[in-house]
Amino acid sequence: MTTLQLEGIDSFFYDQIKQMAELENRSVSQQIVHVVKEYLAKEKQIRTTRSPADVLLELAGSWQDSRDADEIISEIRSSRRNSTRFDQIF
Repeated sequence: MTTLQLEGIDSFFYDQIKQMAELENRSVSQQIVHVVKEYLAKEKQIRTTRSPADVLLELAGSWQDSRDADEIISEIRSSRRNSTRFDQIF
């Protein structure tokens, strides 16, 4: 097993790690190894997860249509209905 020595650890930080270790019935060394393993597992998951932007771009995509833009716009406009719901308010 490899040994790792940490130097320059702030006493406040060390006390936090020590308290975490006590709460989880681990030594400080075991706690540090546990925290590092957790971090590395989450980091791997984060790297393999697609970003929301990638998912959105995949969903948005584009479609094939034989009509030109004017025909599509004309169809959209003709399918609209005028509502009288707000006529009395204004």
